[in-house]
Amino acid sequence: MNKSFIKLLTDFGPLLIFFIVYYRGGKDLQVAIPPLIVATIVAVIIVYYLEKKIPYIPLLGAILVTIFGGLTIFFKNPIFIYLKPTIINILFAVGLLIGKLFFKRNFLQLFLGGSIKLEDIGWDKLMFRWASFFVFLAILNEFVWRTQTEEFWINFKVWGILPITLLFTIFQLPLIKRHKVDE
Repeated sequence: MNKSFIKLLTDFGPLLIFFIVYYRGGKDLQVAIPPLIVATIVAVIIVYYLEKKIPYIPLLGAILVTIFGGLTIFFKNPIFIYLKPTIINILFAVGLLIGKLFFKRNFLQLFLGGSIKLEDIGWDKLMFRWASFFVFLAILNEFVWRTQTEEFWINFKVWGILPITLLFTIFQLPLIKRHKVDE
């Protein structure tokens, strides 16, 4: 197996496992969350083994899945797992903004700087757009889980958030093209 395929499995495998167990386990979060936690932790370990470095974003996700999934199971209350995407998105937005405003560092550039080269103004615009997008996703998650059924929320997390994120990313391509630094 090549690294790209394994990386794809580690990115989406835990979510796929959760989705399958949720629907085969009678649409029960108490049944679906433990395999999600285990699969997420295993995915982080695999990425660490392959890349020989700590994958910080997946590690943060694994920690939050474990905490909020564990709270959901312990208290038998789904509100904790519903809040996880909201909290993750707010943390990402706040992290990007704090990095720029207080540390004068563009954390988005730190994460993506190896894959694209942009002028500083381009990085700043892209960072503020992503911070705003993360806030939007947090608000959207809150709206969906508070107004829809659990099953709708789960399907929206799987089939809604990913396409919305891909669409948002595509809409950033003109900005990236406009501010790209020729090497």
